[in-house]
Amino acid sequence: MAKVIAIIPAYNEELALGSVILRTLQYVDKIIVIDDGSSDKTKEVAKLAGAEIIYHSTNLGKGQGLKSGFDAIQAMNCNDRNDNNEEFNIIVTIDGDGQNNPDEIPNLIAPIESGLADFVNGSRYIEGSEEDDTPSYRRIGQKVLDKATNISSGLEVTDSQSGFRAFSKKTIPYFKMKDSGFGIESEMLSDAAEAGLKVVEVPITVRYDIDGSTENPVTHGVGVLLKIIKDMELKRPLIYFTLPGVIIFLIGITSGTWFLNEYINGTSINFVPAAIAIIFVVVGLFLMLNGILLDSVRKLINAKL
Repeated sequence: MAKVIAIIPAYNEELALGSVILRTLQYVDKIIVIDDGSSDKTKEVAKLAGAEIIYHSTNLGKGQGLKSGFDAIQAMNCNDRNDNNEEFNIIVTIDGDGQNNPDEIPNLIAPIESGLADFVNGSRYIEGSEEDDTPSYRRIGQKVLDKATNISSGLEVTDSQSGFRAFSKKTIPYFKMKDSGFGIESEMLSDAAEAGLKVVEVPITVRYDIDGSTENPVTHGVGVLLKIIKDMELKRPLIYFTLPGVIIFLIGITSGTWFLNEYINGTSINFVPAAIAIIFVVVGLFLMLNGILLDSVRKLINAKL
């Protein structure tokens, strides 16, 4: 039987956290709660409910919380190996605000236990499930982030921002954990795809009558989107550089052709449009070549690794 450990990042979650821990303990062997600088009784509630605590003295963000949890599990497994004890084979991440349903943990870990997946993403939207229950403003933003994440990672996930996930222990070294905030969800998918890990999705449900958000959803969404786009600079240079370069180049060629035609016909002798067209062509060519060069370097580095 696989040993399962859960990570619960928490920031001021004293109201729901105790219930989440007690219900999660029915399906896992151990729980680590990362109290990310809470000002309420989150730490005390977690301890009373039977979880191990990692405490951040200041609020560092969800990404840092998950990093602390994964680092702790890696250390535990190393110590367990030295003591000839069984390691934790599966890691589950679940939010502490009560929106996720701990009773769905067996569905998350089943593909890993059967060897069908290394990384299981809980999705609200497989085959349209939960689509109608999601607040419209959230779903619009979610679709944008899903599309951007899929372009960046090369995956086809339906719920890129889900925090309810399961991981095989072999996946831990592949996660870079650079993003300190909510962009960590997309980053982990991208890292998993880059490492060639088997990623599958299973359906989950979410309670929307509980609002556990600690950040404005618009600010949150824009911040995550900008982070995803920034990650494309090295992971998808053909999209980040070459595609905009092609567009700018075509604009330059089109406007330049139009100006040349106007000049030949004597309609206009203003050289400003010509100068602008030349700048567009040069910038477009530069971006196109830069993207192609970076993509070649990326492929070369990956081949050597």
